[in-house]
Amino acid sequence: MFDSLTDRLGDVFDRLRRHGALSEADIGAAMREIRVALLEADVALPVVRDFIAAVREKALGQEVLRSVTPAQMVVKIVHDHLVEVLGGAEGAPAAGLDLNAPAPVGIMLVGLQGSGKTTTAAKIANRLKQRDRMKVLLASLDVQRPAAQEQLAVLGRQIGVASLPIVPGQRPVEITRRALDVGRTEGYDVVVFDTAGRLHVNEELMLEVAAVSAEARPHQTLLVADAMTGQDAVNLAKAFGERAAITGIVLTRVDGDARGGAALSMRAITGRPIVFIGTGERIGALEPFHAERIAGRILGMGDVVSLVEKAAETVDRDEAEKLAAKMAKGNFDLDDLAGQLRQIRRMGGMGGMLSMLPGVGKLKKQLGEANIDESIVKRQEAIISSMTKSERRNPMLLNGSRRRRIAGGSGTSVQEINRLLKQYRDMADIMKKMKKLGPKGLQRSGFAGLMPGAGFRH
Repeated sequence: MFDSLTDRLGDVFDRLRRHGALSEADIGAAMREIRVALLEADVALPVVRDFIAAVREKALGQEVLRSVTPAQMVVKIVHDHLVEVLGGAEGAPAAGLDLNAPAPVGIMLVGLQGSGKTTTAAKIANRLKQRDRMKVLLASLDVQRPAAQEQLAVLGRQIGVASLPIVPGQRPVEITRRALDVGRTEGYDVVVFDTAGRLHVNEELMLEVAAVSAEARPHQTLLVADAMTGQDAVNLAKAFGERAAITGIVLTRVDGDARGGAALSMRAITGRPIVFIGTGERIGALEPFHAERIAGRILGMGDVVSLVEKAAETVDRDEAEKLAAKMAKGNFDLDDLAGQLRQIRRMGGMGGMLSMLPGVGKLKKQLGEANIDESIVKRQEAIISSMTKSERRNPMLLNGSRRRRIAGGSGTSVQEINRLLKQYRDMADIMKKMKKLGPKGLQRSGFAGLMPGAGFRH
């Protein structure tokens, strides 16, 4: 997300940094380029106009023109105003879901067909179950789309969350009433209502949403919008905001949107916060929307805090403890490497991790997208899975004939196996050096913070 905007803004700021001092003409030229970059990113014109006016006024202030590092001051002004436009304040937490209401708390999802409402309903339910230990009931009100109710039931079974039993022929308002009765009598904390979508905003859709809302009286009504629809997503938010008492927005498929204009426009147009962003098809691919962190990603500053949080959420505690103990002894085999590859995949792959590191835009340009091949991790896992237990524990056994057998079993080549074994040897050498340092040496060197499981020790 934001790749094209990040690249354009990075070029603008690089040119500003080449000037020791900035004139009004330099800032004027930069503002024109930023304006074009925002428009190309599909940011709504009124938002662009207000953004440029506010940034220009601050950038032309005497504290910038006389600053020792004027270009950095301009970057900071743009960053701070991006945070403001995205709906946050410096250091403020994510908007999050407001669940401060009597149980069962109603959360209603609305939006167009194909925006990802049903998957988002399951993602939110899974998040509430895993992180907040809440008892959640899923209720599908979509009687228009074939098998929509069954789809939500299947997703519910996958994540271990109950879904309202399907009663053929019931209308959305009747289903809503039944879901609320079940929620109250069976002690549910939250009921998530997945409403039907349409291919476009129309009166029939709005009347149904209004009728369901009047019956459910949801504490939260979230508009689910596909980020890749760009300017149309903004128009959609405006239409629903005027008619359906939206309290927040969930942007889906942001991983496939290189522009990011919807995210930058939504808050300003609707006055409602973006609560979550969907970053992939996996059930766990749902992130809280932190305005300050997103602004950092847009400006190529990275988002190390989210990367650390994601690592903490996805790491297998027992596996990390075992690996930490082995590393302390200088032991590291191919089973351990496979565990690290699984961890990378759980964190969204190499691309997902790299996108959160500062300066990665320039790095990706230098490497070229072809060199960040997400399939490599899966292929390496397949190679290790095709080995015997003794081969994984002792890679020295892997002679030419064994490598050919493994290549055939994993659908890879001997060259790929050789590259994996070199990667393993490099990591094993690092483990041996860490063992020689000892616990105190690790602390001094900074290696301790990199050890999986280090954070779990007391």
